[in-house]
Amino acid sequence: MRGTLTRSRRVGAALAAGALAGVLAACGGGYGGAGSGSAATVAAPPPATSAEAAATQVTADLSDFHIALSQKTFKAGAYTFTVKNTGHQDHALEVEGPGAEQRSKTLAPGESDKLDVTLKDGTYELYCPVDGHKDLGMKTEITVGGAVNGR
Repeated sequence: MRGTLTRSRRVGAALAAGALAGVLAACGGGYGGAGSGSAATVAAPPPATSAEAAATQVTADLSDFHIALSQKTFKAGAYTFTVKNTGHQDHALEVEGPGAEQRSKTLAPGESDKLDVTLKDGTYELYCPVDGHKDLGMKTEITVGGAVNGR
């Protein structure tokens, strides 16, 4: 009986030592943590969607009764207009043309907004829809693609 009791203690001690070794390995158990799996993992930010990555960036500066675009030529595709109010009054940007009529929020002086628009071939009018600003000359036209008047 004494041999059985000693054997049970040995088996119990061996199991306890094995369990302790497993816990230490799971926790990184090494001193200093180098190579022990205890380094923190930082997730990378999600990649930009293909629509965000493919969009052409255009700046639209809205001053008092004038719209200045950062580019003059446009091809059909996705665009992100960064609309900046550089004037002294509230302004917004509306893009109106073939299959599109989109508007930024109304911006106080110094504010900015982004406007995502998919442009097709054709002619578009960009204007400020705030309080008759369009009639005061706050408008411009762009032609997308090579087609002019349907040619």
